[in-house]
Amino acid sequence: MFKSLARIALFTAVALLPLSTPSVQAAEKKDFKVCWSIYVGWMPWGYLSDSGIMKKWADKYDISVEIVQINDYVESINQYTAGGYDGCSMTNMDALSIPAGGGVDTTALIVGDYSNGNDGIILKDKSKLEEIKGQKVNLVELSVSHYLLARALDSVGMSEKDVTVVNTSDADMIAAYATDDVTSVVTWNPLLSEIEAEANATKVFDSAGIPGEIVDIMMVNTETLADNPAFGKALTGAWYELMALMSSDSDEGKAARTAMAEASGTDLAGYDAQLATTKMFYTPAEAVAFTQGKELPATMKFVAEFLFDKGILGEGAPSPEFVGVSFPDGSIYGDKGNVKLKFDSSYMEMAAKGEL
Repeated sequence: MFKSLARIALFTAVALLPLSTPSVQAAEKKDFKVCWSIYVGWMPWGYLSDSGIMKKWADKYDISVEIVQINDYVESINQYTAGGYDGCSMTNMDALSIPAGGGVDTTALIVGDYSNGNDGIILKDKSKLEEIKGQKVNLVELSVSHYLLARALDSVGMSEKDVTVVNTSDADMIAAYATDDVTSVVTWNPLLSEIEAEANATKVFDSAGIPGEIVDIMMVNTETLADNPAFGKALTGAWYELMALMSSDSDEGKAARTAMAEASGTDLAGYDAQLATTKMFYTPAEAVAFTQGKELPATMKFVAEFLFDKGILGEGAPSPEFVGVSFPDGSIYGDKGNVKLKFDSSYMEMAAKGEL
C-alpha cells in the first residue's frame, strides 16, 4: 500500500516513549485537524477538502476541520501520535503498533476499506509461491508488506526462516527489481502493477488471499472524540456523502474520481484499476457489518502476534496481548487494563440510519 522508508526509525522512536505518553489534550473545542497520505483509499480526504464537502459538514456542526496531506505516511502517524493532529488515516496494524503501542488512546472512527489485491508478492522467472524458499525477498521491512509475506509463507507451511528479508525502500523497489540479483519483491500498488507488467514477473500471492486483514481507517484521538462528538459526526457525514458520489457512474462521480486520480499521479483508468483491488466500504452499512464481524478480532490477534514477534508492539511488551483492543460488542483482545485501540461503529451506524 503506502508504507515508508522511515518506519524503522519511527518504531524505534515510539519504542522509547514512556507508556504514559499523553494523548492529545482532550477538551471541548471548535477547531480540528486531521491528516492523510497518498493511497487509493485515502484520496477522498483530499477531495473532501478541495470540494468543500468537509466545510459543509463542519459548518453544520459549527466547527472547523482542516484536512492536511502529509507526503510521508509514517510521518503523518508520528505527528498524530505526538498530538499534532486529532485524526490520521492509517492501517489497523500501524494504529496498534505506533499510537496505541505508544500509549495514545485511539479510536477507529471510519473503517474505509481493506486491501483486496493492492499488496502482493512477485517472483522473477518463477510461478509458484513455494519457489520463494531460499530467496532474498526485497520489501519495506516491518510494514504491511512484511506482514503479508509472513501470512503467505504460513499458508504454504513455511516461515520467515525459509527466506532472507532485504529491507528496500518503496522509492527504490522498481529499480531494485530491474537488477539481476533481485528475484523476489513484496510491494503495493501502484508499484505492484508496474513490476507485474514485466515479462519475467509473476504475482504469486496478494492480499486477496487474506481478505479483511490489511484495513485502512481514519483513526482519531479517543478523548478528543468523546469530548467532541460533533467532530466525529462531521467527519463521518462528509465521508459517506463522498462515498455515495464517487461510487456512482454519474458525471459528478467520474469527475470526483478523476480529480483523485490526478492527485495521486495517475489517470481515471489507473485509479479505477486500483479501486478494483480495494474493497471499499461505500456505504456505512457495509462498514458497520465489517467492523462488527467476528473476523476482525481474529485479524487483530494475527496482527498483534506479528508485531510482538518483530519486537514492535511497545517497549517491554511481555506478550502479544500487551495492548488491549476493544470491539463494538464490548469484547476485548489483550490487556483489559491497557485498552488503547478501540473499534467503534457508533458513528458509522448513525450514518447508516440517517442520523447525522
